[in-house]
Amino acid sequence: MSREPPVLIAVTRPGSPSLAPCELTHLAREPIDVARAAAQHAAYEQMLGTVGATVVRVAAAPGSPDAVFVEDTAIVLDEVAVLTRPGAPSRHGEVAAVATVLAGYRPVLSLTAPATLDGGDVLRLGRVLHVGRSSRTNQEGIEQLQRLVLPFDYRVVAVEFNGCLHLKSAVTDVADGLLLHNPAWVSGAVFSGCEAMPIDERESHGANALRIGDAVIYPSQFPHTAGRLRERGMRVECTDGSELAKAEGAVTCCCLLVS
Repeated sequence: MSREPPVLIAVTRPGSPSLAPCELTHLAREPIDVARAAAQHAAYEQMLGTVGATVVRVAAAPGSPDAVFVEDTAIVLDEVAVLTRPGAPSRHGEVAAVATVLAGYRPVLSLTAPATLDGGDVLRLGRVLHVGRSSRTNQEGIEQLQRLVLPFDYRVVAVEFNGCLHLKSAVTDVADGLLLHNPAWVSGAVFSGCEAMPIDERESHGANALRIGDAVIYPSQFPHTAGRLRERGMRVECTDGSELAKAEGAVTCCCLLVS
């Protein structure tokens, strides 16, 4: 008897009409077209469905400008979900609603003060969680995460990087054993056992890609790096995230994958 393939859930959250005063660390503030951002997010959700995910939405948080970047609120592993404590105090209220949704799929654990950690700083490669030390993720956050995941046989490795908000702004996985990275922001040598493919040098923000099955969801703003991915034989599905990018958002930021 054949088995049904496992269901892949992509947890998303609608953007807020108050997106304009979002938290910014490395970018200068620009006007954000909120309606256009909402349309781009809707197209992104449609793309998630196209590549095989079932979209489950967390209730909107109109008063939380950054709530659309749901990835920062949790780390979803095979056995458990770990709720983070985002580094920006304005984002602490985002976590509870995400916890309610994730509790339907995983046991839930939580980081506690004084830990801070954004999910965008966590790159999982097998049983290793590479965690960027950043303005949003502190040493206590890294140490608490290690204690919480150690019983499930995960190892946490702290990673130094610079030039961008989150570790996954600098590096993401795009295939087994293959990373896409900006070598000016993070050293590929940190990730032992993986090939680190550099982005096109004209596209400094092009290292953030979302791998789902055999597809890579990728920002349409970076065609040169997209071409490099296609030259490696990858199925690249491009989506326009230009308005959310003004809020330091990217394709991994806008969902939590639960398989």
